[in-house]
Amino acid sequence: MIFRQKNWVQLLLTIKGSVIPQIWPKVLITMIFALIITIIYKSGLTWIHQPTLVSLIPSVVLGLLLVFRTNTSYDRFWEGRKVVGGIIVSCRSLSRQIWVNVPEKTPADTEEKKAVIRLLAGFLIGTKLHLRNENIDQKLQSIISENQYLELTEVNHIPLRITKWIGDYFHQLYNLNYIDSIQLSTYNQILDSMVKDETACERILNTPIPLAYAIHLKHLLFLYCFALPFQVVAQLSWTTIPAVGVISFALLGIEAIGLEIENPFGYDPNDLPLDKMCDKLLFDIEELLISKSPKEYL
Repeated sequence: MIFRQKNWVQLLLTIKGSVIPQIWPKVLITMIFALIITIIYKSGLTWIHQPTLVSLIPSVVLGLLLVFRTNTSYDRFWEGRKVVGGIIVSCRSLSRQIWVNVPEKTPADTEEKKAVIRLLAGFLIGTKLHLRNENIDQKLQSIISENQYLELTEVNHIPLRITKWIGDYFHQLYNLNYIDSIQLSTYNQILDSMVKDETACERILNTPIPLAYAIHLKHLLFLYCFALPFQVVAQLSWTTIPAVGVISFALLGIEAIGLEIENPFGYDPNDLPLDKMCDKLLFDIEELLISKSPKEYL
């Protein structure tokens, strides 16, 4: 999801990122149905006008259901943004602490430290792939070793395996007396926080809005939109067709927005820009790695 400042005219004419491509066929169907009802009414069958249908589905009830649907979806979207942001904060914090506080007594120490710091970016990339149920991509493969790549091809949970490698590195540092027990505990707490946020992403992904609620809302929208021409055809005549189209556009659009942002980890225009977040974190880490670190070569 990319937001750029636009004036209201630009926003009014913007199609990309809106839900118009998803809902226009449904809106067209309601308008065709309204056209049929209007033709029947104009042919003399005035009994088709049924104003009592206005009480079939109270607009207040439908409005409350749509508001609840949209608010629930946005809560999921915003929580997804917060937990992904938490992962990024933890990765940046941990990469800084490792780069600044872990001593380098041999050139091999430096290379190993850089590899582990890159694994932090790999954790976010692995989280993205795991949430999208995708295989290892070229970006992740470029920052891990050949043995690590082969190991990841055999596991079902890529980010969890990456945290294991990072945790093993911390224990190795502790056994070599490169860090003390307080540092070890601090680093592991940050690592636990990363796992917690990744698990929160899984919770959002794997706990959709109850199916019965989604189905019932669609039923009510269907009944409301198709009952509307019967209610207004006598008063609006041929104007019934665009009026039904506008009302259907509004109601179906709200429902489509809730559906699109319900899972914020995919490829929809309004989903979280996970690819750009991964690229930005990797860029920040690479920028950190070209800065000076405290070397203690023997």
